[in-house]
Amino acid sequence: MSRPEDSFTALEHSTPSGLIGRNGSVIFGAMKINFVKVALLSFALVSVNSVSVQDAKTAIAPTNHIELFNGRDFSGWTFCMKDNAEPMQTWSVANGVIHCTGKPIGYIRTLQNYRDYTLTVESRFVKIAPKADNSGVLAHMQLPDKVWPMCIQNQGKSGRQGDLFVMAGAECKEHKGMDANTPVPMHGPSVEKPVGEWNTNVTVCSGNNVKAIINGKFMNEITECTISSGFIGIQSEGGDIEIRKITLEPLKSP
Repeated sequence: MSRPEDSFTALEHSTPSGLIGRNGSVIFGAMKINFVKVALLSFALVSVNSVSVQDAKTAIAPTNHIELFNGRDFSGWTFCMKDNAEPMQTWSVANGVIHCTGKPIGYIRTLQNYRDYTLTVESRFVKIAPKADNSGVLAHMQLPDKVWPMCIQNQGKSGRQGDLFVMAGAECKEHKGMDANTPVPMHGPSVEKPVGEWNTNVTVCSGNNVKAIINGKFMNEITECTISSGFIGIQSEGGDIEIRKITLEPLKSP
């Protein structure tokens, strides 16, 4: 009968001198693989994957109208700002309207994650200037919170509303082969209203497809997206903007 340690002894005897370290590590030249560290890393990877699966399972598909902004405060929302800046220096609510100064960059996002919905955001630019004319509506936002997270952006930049961005590693059929920072461009000329007037930005998320509708006109669609659920957010990205409405509706039946 073999002794309990025979299997380890056989490995030791069948390998070149010095291959087995005294602490049970395996050494290949100058490289050491510690079995305990490998085990811990494997556990961490499994844990991260489990969280991702759980997040997808908890995503809500709306069955009725949902007011994401209550007109009073940021209940149901959280913040992520570059360099951990104080969000209340950027975001505020007054007279039923969210105001975002656009500086520094960052975002607000919902605490709840969603899937399969029609998202409507009504916003306007208070003013614009070079490099101070940008924002965006973020769908399917993934953790961890960072600037910027994996998500799909319905562009809010002045003159480009209707472009669709796949961000931070997200991908879609129409974007393959394109530079990571290049959007899938809107179809046709801009239909935005002049600065100071309200625009309606609609993002329709259905399975792995996303549509952009600006001021009632279909502007863009991407398909076979690699993400199909997540949090919903609004960017702070230079533009001085106001937002009076953020709502969800169930998808319309075919």
